[in-house]
Amino acid sequence: QVQLVESGGGLVQAGESLRLSCAASGNIFSSNAMGWYHQAPGKQRELVASITSGGSTNYADSVKGRFTISRDNAKNTVYLRMNSLKPEDTAVYYCNVNGVRTRLHTIDLNTYWGQGTQVTVSS
Repeated sequence: QVQLVESGGGLVQAGESLRLSCAASGNIFSSNAMGWYHQAPGKQRELVASITSGGSTNYADSVKGRFTISRDNAKNTVYLRMNSLKPEDTAVYYCNVNGVRTRLHTIDLNTYWGQGTQVTVSS
């Protein structure tokens, strides 16, 4: 099993910045692609950004140029730097990992999710 714990959410004003972190722990040696999603009240969970183990990134159009995803493979941690925040960015942000190599070097193809962290941007 793998556990993901997010941190860094909070309440900010429009135009300010936040940095989210998500650390993977448990039966994990290394992780495959990791990503950040957000879910606003009454809406579906949507991809915000993703990053492969090699560092290739993908962003939703709504955050391009404002958000930056990065990862520290040695720590199995993924980050999301969010600049120029807007009220429409308000949501619960979740991280996930799409498969891991376990401590015994077997492959676990499950997708794991964190518990979510609230980001609220006031106007």
